[in-house]
Amino acid sequence: MLKPLLTPEELERYARAICRIGLAIGPGDDLIVTCQPAHRELAVAITEAAYKLKARSVEVDFVDPFVREAYLRTAPDKAIGYQTPWRTSKLRATVKSTTATLLIAGESEPGILNRIKPKRIAADFTRPLERQPELRRLWRQGRRRWAIVAWPVPAWANKVYPELSEEVAQRRLARDLLNFLRLGPKDPADGSRLKADLTAITQRAQRLTRLKLERVELRGPGTNLSVALHPDTLWSGGGDKNFYGKRTVPNLPTEENFTSPEAAATEGFFRCTLPLMFQGRVIEGIAGEFRNGRLVRLEAKRKADRDFLAGFLFDIDGADRLGEIALVDRSSRIGKAKRIYYNTLLDENAAAHMAFGSGFSHTRTNHTTDRSRRGVNRAQAHLDVMIGSDDFEATGIARRGRRIPLISNGEWQI
Repeated sequence: MLKPLLTPEELERYARAICRIGLAIGPGDDLIVTCQPAHRELAVAITEAAYKLKARSVEVDFVDPFVREAYLRTAPDKAIGYQTPWRTSKLRATVKSTTATLLIAGESEPGILNRIKPKRIAADFTRPLERQPELRRLWRQGRRRWAIVAWPVPAWANKVYPELSEEVAQRRLARDLLNFLRLGPKDPADGSRLKADLTAITQRAQRLTRLKLERVELRGPGTNLSVALHPDTLWSGGGDKNFYGKRTVPNLPTEENFTSPEAAATEGFFRCTLPLMFQGRVIEGIAGEFRNGRLVRLEAKRKADRDFLAGFLFDIDGADRLGEIALVDRSSRIGKAKRIYYNTLLDENAAAHMAFGSGFSHTRTNHTTDRSRRGVNRAQAHLDVMIGSDDFEATGIARRGRRIPLISNGEWQI
């Protein structure tokens, strides 16, 4: 049996930061944790941390990859995406002020869904919320408290550190996660370094908003994109307050400043600089082209991977448009590691990226009504792909064509 990956003190520090800083858990809160059986060590620590912060309840939903594969492979079409009444009730509870949800990432069985048609995976993503439009509307208003974190599992750790033994690779990856969250051995144990860095990211978002940019040009190896921004655009990063005034950090770790472009006005071509781990499948060499906001060309290193990704994106309404652009420079701790992590939560915070599919309503002023979405893309999927590099350039175009360097030679200029 594998010994604990972190010392008890390190694990408690990690779990407490997730609950206190990431989710703002406090007295009377209900926490729902979704994870795989291989994430049990962190799930136990999260449970303890939440109760120490006076949570009312902690409920852990284990999703077994083998069970999910059997369901997607054998269930009749009408059963794909079906939600039982009790599952529907749990989803509706996510918009309560006292409910928080946490997803633990880290693929334990990569490749297990390779034989599943992307159309069925897309249906499993979209159908539950298609049947609950009111819930979707409330989520867009920010009536949800949620976060995603990661935990090392053998298959993932071996992919990141193939030169190490399984146990050593897991321990190395676990310590990477602590370091990326500013909770490593050289950081204060109370999380003050993490909070300070989150504040700095938030302040940079405020500066970006004040620039009143009309457009952003993204340049890099194989990338030449122009995205338009609405006059009411807000930039985000470092965490936000939800509808109920709870300040949360949905992605831990996080390094990005992001916004949602005008969905119908993306032009140009792109080439991804890092592979994408999607549904347990590593997809390399992603590239494509946008015209009038639509994805008109999509490539990948392997045709089977291209077909899998295209089958997913083009089967979901709106998933062929951009919902997000996010700027990250090479100074992030993840970027400095100079290692591919094969996990979007980490890789998207090592490099600038963009996301196909749904955008964020809170990147517009007065975003609590649908009327104020103003060009924010709507889709039942959100898929990030990385386009940043050490020589990545992002230039903002302000009024009267004034050009403002945002990132140059891979580093922030503001």
